[in-house]
Amino acid sequence: MTSAGGRRTAGEPTPSGPLTVAVRVKPGVSRARVGGCHEGPYGPALVVAVNAPPVDGRATEAVRRALAAALDVRPAAVTLRTGTTSRDKLFAVDGPVPLLDARLRRLRDGSAD
Repeated sequence: MTSAGGRRTAGEPTPSGPLTVAVRVKPGVSRARVGGCHEGPYGPALVVAVNAPPVDGRATEAVRRALAAALDVRPAAVTLRTGTTSRDKLFAVDGPVPLLDARLRRLRDGSAD
Protein backbone atom coordinates (compact mmCIF):
# COMPACT_ATOMS: atom_id res chain seq x y z
CA MET A 1 0.00 0.00 0.00
CA THR A 2 1.21 3.50 -0.72
CA SER A 3 0.25 6.88 0.63
CA ALA A 4 -1.32 9.62 -1.47
CA GLY A 5 2.14 10.87 -2.40
CA GLY A 6 3.12 7.45 -3.76
CA ARG A 7 5.52 6.66 -0.91
CA ARG A 8 5.41 3.43 1.04
CA THR A 9 4.07 3.88 4.55
CA ALA A 10 6.43 3.12 7.41
CA GLY A 11 6.15 -0.42 8.68
CA GLU A 12 4.93 -1.73 5.34
CA PRO A 13 6.89 -4.69 4.00
CA THR A 14 8.88 -4.06 0.87
CA PRO A 15 9.35 -6.73 -1.80
CA SER A 16 13.06 -6.90 -1.03
CA GLY A 17 15.48 -5.25 1.35
CA PRO A 18 15.06 -4.16 4.95
CA LEU A 19 11.81 -3.27 6.67
CA THR A 20 11.45 0.45 7.42
CA VAL A 21 10.18 1.16 10.92
CA ALA A 22 8.93 4.57 12.05
CA VAL A 23 9.70 5.23 15.71
CA ARG A 24 8.65 7.93 18.17
CA VAL A 25 11.30 8.28 20.89
CA LYS A 26 10.58 9.17 24.51
CA PRO A 27 14.01 9.73 26.06
CA GLY A 28 14.88 10.07 29.74
CA VAL A 29 11.93 8.11 31.13
CA SER A 30 12.07 6.21 34.40
CA ARG A 31 10.80 2.95 32.89
CA ALA A 32 11.95 1.80 29.44
CA ARG A 33 9.36 0.12 27.21
CA VAL A 34 8.56 -0.63 23.58
CA GLY A 35 4.94 -0.48 22.47
CA GLY A 36 2.14 1.79 21.46
CA CYS A 37 1.36 3.92 18.46
CA HIS A 38 1.99 7.58 17.68
CA GLU A 39 0.79 9.32 14.51
CA GLY A 40 4.02 10.89 13.34
CA PRO A 41 5.34 12.50 10.16
CA TYR A 42 6.20 9.06 8.70
CA GLY A 43 2.82 7.49 9.48
CA PRO A 44 1.94 5.29 12.46
CA ALA A 45 5.09 5.03 14.57
CA LEU A 46 6.13 2.56 17.24
CA VAL A 47 6.66 4.29 20.59
CA VAL A 48 10.01 3.48 22.24
CA ALA A 49 10.71 4.90 25.69
CA VAL A 50 14.31 4.69 26.95
CA ASN A 51 16.15 5.72 30.11
CA ALA A 52 19.00 7.35 28.17
CA PRO A 53 19.02 11.14 27.86
CA PRO A 54 18.81 12.84 24.45
CA VAL A 55 22.49 13.80 24.55
CA ASP A 56 25.32 12.77 22.21
CA GLY A 57 23.22 10.10 20.49
CA ARG A 58 22.73 8.08 23.66
CA ALA A 59 18.94 7.92 23.34
CA THR A 60 19.17 6.94 19.67
CA GLU A 61 21.57 4.10 20.49
CA ALA A 62 19.33 2.93 23.34
CA VAL A 63 16.34 2.98 20.97
CA ARG A 64 18.26 1.00 18.33
CA ARG A 65 19.10 -1.70 20.87
CA ALA A 66 15.58 -1.75 22.37
CA LEU A 67 14.03 -2.04 18.91
CA ALA A 68 16.37 -4.92 18.05
CA ALA A 69 15.45 -6.74 21.26
CA ALA A 70 11.71 -6.16 20.75
CA LEU A 71 11.86 -7.46 17.17
CA ASP A 72 14.17 -10.32 18.18
CA VAL A 73 17.02 -9.41 15.79
CA ARG A 74 20.70 -8.64 16.33
CA PRO A 75 21.41 -4.97 17.15
CA ALA A 76 23.63 -4.85 14.04
CA ALA A 77 20.51 -5.58 11.94
CA VAL A 78 18.96 -2.25 12.99
CA THR A 79 20.30 0.97 11.43
CA LEU A 80 19.14 4.55 11.66
CA ARG A 81 17.97 5.92 8.29
CA THR A 82 16.83 9.40 9.29
CA GLY A 83 16.07 11.50 12.36
CA THR A 84 19.42 11.75 14.14
CA THR A 85 18.34 14.66 16.34
CA SER A 86 14.56 14.21 16.14
CA ARG A 87 12.11 12.30 18.31
CA ASP A 88 10.64 10.92 15.08
CA LYS A 89 13.06 8.48 13.45
CA LEU A 90 13.14 5.90 10.68
CA PHE A 91 15.09 2.69 11.21
CA ALA A 92 15.89 -0.03 8.69
CA VAL A 93 15.67 -3.57 10.07
CA ASP A 94 17.23 -6.52 8.25
CA GLY A 95 15.48 -9.84 8.66
CA PRO A 96 12.55 -11.89 7.38
CA VAL A 97 10.09 -9.14 6.44
CA PRO A 98 6.78 -11.01 7.06
CA LEU A 99 7.90 -12.09 10.53
CA LEU A 100 9.24 -8.62 11.41
CA ASP A 101 6.09 -6.95 10.12
CA ALA A 102 3.88 -9.18 12.31
CA ARG A 103 6.03 -8.42 15.38
CA LEU A 104 5.95 -4.70 14.60
CA ARG A 105 2.16 -4.67 14.27
CA ARG A 106 1.81 -6.57 17.55
CA LEU A 107 4.00 -4.01 19.35
CA ARG A 108 2.58 -0.92 17.67
CA ASP A 109 -1.10 -1.82 17.35
CA GLY A 110 -1.56 -4.65 19.81
CA SER A 111 -2.50 -7.15 17.08
CA ALA A 112 -0.93 -9.54 14.60
CA ASP A 113 -3.56 -8.95 11.89
